[in-house]
Amino acid sequence: MYSNAYIFRYAGLMVILVAAILSSAAMLLKPMQERNEAVDKMQSILSASGIQNVTADNAIELFNDYVVNMVVIDENGNVTDEFKGAGKENSEAFKINLKEQLYNKSVNRGFKLPLYVLEKDGETINIIPLRGVGLWGPVWGNIALKSDFNTVVGVTFGHKSETPGLGAEIETPVFEDQFPGKKIFSEEGNFVSIGVIKGGVENFPADVQRHNVDAISGGTITSNGVNDMLKNVLESYVPYIQKRG
Repeated sequence: MYSNAYIFRYAGLMVILVAAILSSAAMLLKPMQERNEAVDKMQSILSASGIQNVTADNAIELFNDYVVNMVVIDENGNVTDEFKGAGKENSEAFKINLKEQLYNKSVNRGFKLPLYVLEKDGETINIIPLRGVGLWGPVWGNIALKSDFNTVVGVTFGHKSETPGLGAEIETPVFEDQFPGKKIFSEEGNFVSIGVIKGGVENFPADVQRHNVDAISGGTITSNGVNDMLKNVLESYVPYIQKRG
């Protein structure tokens, strides 16, 4: 029969041993996890630009081939950093935590935002990363704009835990394929974003159709989250776009 003191000592040692093993495993796996996250990010950026056949195996190579500039922009629309070399996953722009920067914006602190510039078939494409909140958790994505910083080339969306068959539909072609050709500025040059609305966009006048897409049926809160995400993030880039003329 073991004494209570022996049992407590043994249990304590086992807890310490298991904690040490788990900590070591986490440290060893961290570089692999960070690489996987970077690859996922690159795949999403490239896919929003309409680049086909992007896989985990070729994402880094394609990213460095297509991306010609990585830009960091402050809240006033000024460029604070640019990176045009190889190994773009190590640039300041790529490493920006968008969640933290948008929080800084929400509490009226200074913030920095990334912009990814691609060249595809002789055309310049500007990628803006997105981050917002859905029904059950964060939603995110990328929106690709032509060189006019107005016309949408494509989008990608993702989510953490939206409802399958409802809010989760934001990451399907049925929803994403509505965006190409939409405009984020009015014909007068005013920022209007892209709305996610109910009622069938095709039933509205042409000037409304130009700036809106259909909401997800049964996914009202997620649709509202995407709508708010687009407006909040895109308007943050307006000072930079306006400075470009």
